Amino acid sequence: MYKNYLKRIFDFLAAFFGLLLLSPIFLLVMVGLYFANQGKPFFFQARPGLNEKIFKIIKFKTMNDKKDKDGNLLSDAERLTPIGAFVRKTSLDEIPQLINVLKGDMSLIGPRPLLPEYLPLYNETQKKRHWVRPGITGWAQVNGRNAISWTKKFELDVWYVDHVSFTTDLKVFLTTFKKVFKSEGISADGHVTIEAFNGKN
Repeated sequence: MYKNYLKRIFDFLAAFFGLLLLSPIFLLVMVGLYFANQGKPFFFQARPGLNEKIFKIIKFKTMNDKKDKDGNLLSDAERLTPIGAFVRKTSLDEIPQLINVLKGDMSLIGPRPLLPEYLPLYNETQKKRHWVRPGITGWAQVNGRNAISWTKKFELDVWYVDHVSFTTDLKVFLTTFKKVFKSEGISADGHVTIEAFNGKN
């Protein structure tokens, strides 16, 4: 009942009122990033969602588009702007995903939507992460986020898919605030975020 019906209702209501409540912060961050990123405050990227259906995720753009003399993008660390670093550290970059939740592309709680190029790399068990809508936060995020290995992250994602419930979602929701406050697990060692998945790590 909860997984198939009530979860979507709760998601819609929470996203709607969340956007209303956070609208002043949303506007301030948008204006700051507009000037920091040459008029581009938002970041759009294709991600696989429920049943691997591709959608466009919306996030605040924390890195500029500066390139080297050969026309190649600079490293993530070099492109991360000061305001972008703050927005990422405080997880404010995730706020626009509430729009994805309203549209039904995402849920508040669920496995994080990753890159489409990872799809062929998943084993049969890991593919189960797409049996539910991806989330803004999830079981893996409150149990290590980017500081844990891909193998462990997928184990946690699959565990969540097998144990979706109101109690689990409430625990993730409340724990997320603690993680954001402490800025835990934002980056993997030696990376601005986390190294790319190669089917093994």
